Amino acid sequence: MGFVWTLIEILWVLALISAFGFVTAVAFAVYLGRDTHSFHSQSLPVFEDPNSLKPVRCPDINDPAEKYMSLIIPAYNEEHRLPGALDEALSYLQERAAKDKLFTYEVVIVDDGSADGTKKVAFDYVKRYTVDEVRLVLLGRNHGKGEAIRRGMIHSRGELLLMLDADGATKFSDLEKLENEIRLVAAKGRVSDDSKSGNFGISDIPIAAFGSRAHLEQKALATRKWYRNFLMKGFHLIVLMAAGPGIRDSQCGFKMFTRAAARKLFTNIRLKRWCFDVELVYLCKLFHIPMIEISVNWTEIPGSKVNLLSIPHMLWELALMSFGYRTGVWKIS
Repeated sequence: MGFVWTLIEILWVLALISAFGFVTAVAFAVYLGRDTHSFHSQSLPVFEDPNSLKPVRCPDINDPAEKYMSLIIPAYNEEHRLPGALDEALSYLQERAAKDKLFTYEVVIVDDGSADGTKKVAFDYVKRYTVDEVRLVLLGRNHGKGEAIRRGMIHSRGELLLMLDADGATKFSDLEKLENEIRLVAAKGRVSDDSKSGNFGISDIPIAAFGSRAHLEQKALATRKWYRNFLMKGFHLIVLMAAGPGIRDSQCGFKMFTRAAARKLFTNIRLKRWCFDVELVYLCKLFHIPMIEISVNWTEIPGSKVNLLSIPHMLWELALMSFGYRTGVWKIS
């Protein structure tokens, strides 16, 4: 019996040491990330015209919009799936631009340090469509999906900025659902706020639209393995505790922002990998940015980069976010 109590005491001490170490590590990481300018890599992205090999001025999110819509596609080792997504997107964009001369667009591909032929595939599209319509940002090394999207957002020229995954899982034309809802909210905002002059455009009103797969949840529960459903439910619970209610599907990679919303969100966001979506929801609430959740058509595409090994990192990022903002160490500007 004495041996059992000794073993329990040892385990208790080890648990306390582990908990203390974890809290200390979180606090240290949060402290290092207190300044968004130092938290993110400040190296300028490589941005050139592959036809002339001349550098092209890299736009900034604080500049006035030059296009109506920007598409931001993060790509990490996506040489096989990227062409399908680009072909679908560019076919839609060209067809719409042919019908509406006021519809201008750009596609910003962000290569997040790929080790395969993603860079070559992307440059082929830049050459084919010109650097005015398709642009490639090279990050050099892998930073994470959140950082890749952040870079694409802050170097885009659109009034509306759409982020989408390179796997083409979401039906691209569903962007009209997000766009229309943003326009409805913007119109209501202009009517209810007499202080806004008629010169304000859609890019000046901060609004975020989240594509959602929540309507597909019951079907997914029926077809997935039990342990995947358990992990999904557990993650949703943790997200609810970290960011609060409001968005049922924070992780769908199909989201649209007005330029004003993107300026506020992506100059403040800190998380670089899987949980940056949760931080976006949290920041929208801090900035009182209206959030709309819209059901989209979505298909499971083989080759997902989320696996069991991603879960510890997700929990780590959620711990950083909760500790950073709730203690006031992470400031917003």
